[in-house]
Amino acid sequence: MVMALRTAARMQTGTQQDVAAIAAFMAATSFETTRLPDDDAAALRTHAAPGTPVYVSELPSRPLAEQIAVVEAVRQAGFEPVPHVAVRNFGSAAALSDHIGRMVERAAVTRVLVIAGDRAEPAGPFRAAVELIESGLLQSAGIGEVGIAGYPDGHPRIAPITLERALAAKLEAAAATGLSAHVVTQFTMAPEPVVAWLTRLRDQGIDHLVRIGFAGPTSVAALLRFARICGVRASAQGLARNVGLARNMLGAAAPDRAVRGVAI
Repeated sequence: MVMALRTAARMQTGTQQDVAAIAAFMAATSFETTRLPDDDAAALRTHAAPGTPVYVSELPSRPLAEQIAVVEAVRQAGFEPVPHVAVRNFGSAAALSDHIGRMVERAAVTRVLVIAGDRAEPAGPFRAAVELIESGLLQSAGIGEVGIAGYPDGHPRIAPITLERALAAKLEAAAATGLSAHVVTQFTMAPEPVVAWLTRLRDQGIDHLVRIGFAGPTSVAALLRFARICGVRASAQGLARNVGLARNMLGAAAPDRAVRGVAI
């Protein structure tokens, strides 16, 4: 009986430590959105602290003015907007500078997530994110920090070694041009690829803040569809193993396991 009580006590302590670790991990959470209607803004204010970063996607199929409107709505709701800037979508450096300038002026934007974008060929002079980081345009517009894309699950069209070199080059370019930097990953559904990738980064001496992308609660079918689009094959395979894919395609999936695996 005494041994059983001691075992139970150790299990309880372990559970409390796990909860504390998860809570600490989630305390610095951020969100991502493509739009922010009033009811969503109200719900976010209920659950997130003022000033929480909200990343705002740039959709190539939609007018840039829509992103500016969402960025303004995020700021008005009491949160910090961090817009995506997909460099291949801009026909000129002037157009890109004007877009960023409007967001700085209207919503006091100081941070952006710089990505290349999915266009096969650039619309203008910028082909890669590092080119914008090196250009000085961001600093001139009032931006002091950049987010840089990370790929724990890899990229469907880019080799892993190329991704690692590109990440290092962008971080070096940010430091050389006076920009602070952090890393933002693609969304993940399994912790194993993330932990392995983070271990490699830290072993390489990259100690920047990393924001891990977790998919919110949705159907398994929807998650697997997005996984195919984004190329997160390892996470998709992990999800299939852990939810019993054949039986649960119409069921719901939440990021609990992935969050726990990374946080603990």
